[in-house]
Amino acid sequence: MKRSRFSEDRIIGILKEHQASLSATDLCRKRGISDATFYKRHSKYGGMEVSEAKKLKALEAGNAKLKKLLAEQVLDNATLKEMLGKNF
Repeated sequence: MKRSRFSEDRIIGILKEHQASLSATDLCRKRGISDATFYKRHSKYGGMEVSEAKKLKALEAGNAKLKKLLAEQVLDNATLKEMLGKNF
């Protein structure tokens, strides 16, 4: 997955700048981001503080790790069932 140019605290700073009074179009032009990127980040990080965004990122990383472990267990289980089926 492609890494973002901006960290969470910079993204939240940009969103707070928008809340202050700057229009979305002017803000996107000033920061060099597209409108789609702005609105995508606004839907994900809107109303958050930096600490909350860091917690969200940690939770997403933990969730990805758990999904990987589950996929490996399912694969191991399927392999064992296949091996038992061939023996009998």
